[in-house]
Formats: sequence, structure tokens, C-alpha cells
Amino acid sequence: MKNIKKLVASTLISILAMSAVGCSMIEKTPEAINKSVVAKVGNEKITRGELDTNPMLTEQISKIKQQYGENYDKNTEVKDQLLQYKKQVLDQMITEKILLSKAKELKVDESKINEELTKTIDNIIKQNFNGDKAKYSEEIKKMGVDENTLKEFYKTQLIANEVQKTVTKDVKIDDAKALKYYNDNIYSFTEKPSKFHAWHILVKTEEEAKKVKERLNKGEDFAKVAKEVSTDPGSKESGGDLGSVEYSQFVKPFSDAVVKLNKGEISDPVNSKFGYHIIKVIDKDPVSFKKFDTVKEQIKKDTLAEEQQKVFTEKVNQWKKDTKIETEKYEKNIL
Repeated sequence: MKNIKKLVASTLISILAMSAVGCSMIEKTPEAINKSVVAKVGNEKITRGELDTNPMLTEQISKIKQQYGENYDKNTEVKDQLLQYKKQVLDQMITEKILLSKAKELKVDESKINEELTKTIDNIIKQNFNGDKAKYSEEIKKMGVDENTLKEFYKTQLIANEVQKTVTKDVKIDDAKALKYYNDNIYSFTEKPSKFHAWHILVKTEEEAKKVKERLNKGEDFAKVAKEVSTDPGSKESGGDLGSVEYSQFVKPFSDAVVKLNKGEISDPVNSKFGYHIIKVIDKDPVSFKKFDTVKEQIKKDTLAEEQQKVFTEKVNQWKKDTKIETEKYEKNIL
């Protein structure tokens, strides 16, 4: 059952989402609440009933009940958290509606999807319930989801995956992209693990860093200055001492500076995404790198999925822009 829960939970990360808010709920009967609209995607509606029976949401509510009891909805903090989670799930459902529509346009093979769906369900039953379908059905009921709803849930994920494959089938990592990745991540390609021991002082601006360097040039103690002005919480109290670390553990500008310094030398201001560093090298191993040609194919293989996800994300975002999505006026229908 654990694996089912993981499968259900993981799909919230694997599919792109966008923000949602909803509208005012007038009708109060359970049937009317279930039929109330929480979002419109083009000409299609998503109802409160569809949202409330989404397996990701029912799983989350099951966890909330375990922690807060059946009257969890009386807890204001929990209610606010649940509202945010419902919005996340609704975001995914909106994206799924768009992907299902695009699947038809792209002529995704539904028979192939149905075959994969059968295999998916069979594998879940086999791996989690020793092939016992009755136990599977029982556990599904405990989650508050009927089997058909769960099947549709998995089918949607399979279709979404197929759409992604179709959209990204021509994505390739050429030599230029691989070389850029190699240069940007050069310290991941050392011939052998190489380490250095350094101290550093981190400040926000270049002007602050220059003042720090002036103080050190005048003979002030590095550790004393670090404790006074460094903004790095991990090394400030130890006088900026970073210990012995691998080059690959640090951002490239920092490691580049260490490579250029001799033992005992102090750098000029070094800019990184964290701010400006003043670095003192205590000791270091020599560092050498694997040739690009020896790692090129591995880089292409390792970065392909990332590039495919980037292309797919851009495509889905464009589809969203091109689709009329209404959520704000349905905000009060969500809870």
C-alpha cells in the first residue's frame, strides 16, 4: 500500500501546475456541492466532486484525519493548509485537462495506453498485495477512492507521459550543449577526488569585500574579521574555516579562485550567487580534469532528461497561455 501512496503522491511533482483560486458556493446540498464548478478549462468543467475524489487529495485527507481526527475541518490552521493543498491538486487537474486535449490532437495511441494501464494495475496488485485483488479493492476503499476513479487517475498520468514523449521525441543534446555543461560543471569531472582547505569571509557587496581585504592587508587576523562581518552561518563562528572539502562541493567561481591561489594567499573579492567572498587557501591538492571527449557521451545521456523536461515545460506553459482557464470566480466552491 505504501507504494500506491508514493505513486499517488509523486505525480504532484512530475506534472506541471499553475496557480488557482475559486468562487462562491450557493447551493448547500451534498449533490449540489459535488456538481459545483471549481474551474473551467476551455469548454470543460472541473467539479467539486471530481476534485474531492482525486486520489492525491483523498490520500492527504486520510493523513490529516489520522493526525487531527474526524473533526479536522473545525481546525482553522488545518483548513487553511487543506485549502492550499486543494489548490495544488486543482492546478494539476487543470494541467491534465489540457494534456488530455493535446493527446487527442497528437493522436496518442489509446490502445497502447490501455495496455500500459492494465500492466500498471496488475503490477500494483502483484507487488503490494501478492496478487490478491480483493485486498487491493479493500485498501482502495479505505483511501476513499473507487477503483474506476483510481484507474482513470493512472490512465491520465500515462497519457501525460505519452504526450511528453511525443513533444520531446526530437530533443537532442548536441556537442555544443554538452561542452557548455562540461565547462559549467568542470569540477564534477576531475581525474580523481581533489580537496582543498580554505577560510573565507562572505559579504553582500563588492564594496564590503574590498574593505575586508584592506583590513586583512593591514594585518588584521582573518578569523577575527570573519567572526565580525561574515554572513556565512556555516563558517562565521569558526573564523571562516571551511575545513577540507572537495572542489566539486563549491560553486565554480569559488573553486576557480582556489585553483589560482597559492597556499597562504588571500584572494581579491570573488563574486558568486551567494555574494562576495574573500578566500584564504590553507592547503590544496593539485586538480586535473578529464578530457571532454572522454565524458561527452555520458554528459549527453545524463542531461537529456533535463533538457526534455525543459522543452516540455515550455510547451505546457504555452498551451496554458493559449487556453482560457477560469478559477478565480469559483474560489468559494473549493472548500
